[in-house]
Amino acid sequence: MRIAFADHVFTATLYDSPPARDLWSMLPLELEIDNYANNEKIAYLPRKLTEEGSGSFSNEAPGDLCYYAPWGNLAFFYAGYRYSAGLIRLGRLDGGVEPLLTRGQFPLRIERLS
Repeated sequence: MRIAFADHVFTATLYDSPPARDLWSMLPLELEIDNYANNEKIAYLPRKLTEEGSGSFSNEAPGDLCYYAPWGNLAFFYAGYRYSAGLIRLGRLDGGVEPLLTRGQFPLRIERLS
């Protein structure tokens, strides 16, 4: 999928899972992206995603694209993090995490790439 905010345009690849397919079905999306903590940017979805087939995972790494079910938001990790209950990994950014280092709140567009 294609992700754009500020002057950044980059792509991410979704995993083949029910929550990732649910996100895909919602595209295109116009959201707001903002900083959270010191390791991620977040964007709230218009509705919650399915949690079917989700569970704990390991090998957390910058570049992971996740969904935090309790709050209904996407989490774009640009620094280290640890799994916590309710976090569902949806996919990975295809390039580096540099776009996510831009501080501030911005309009965000996420759309399908064919």
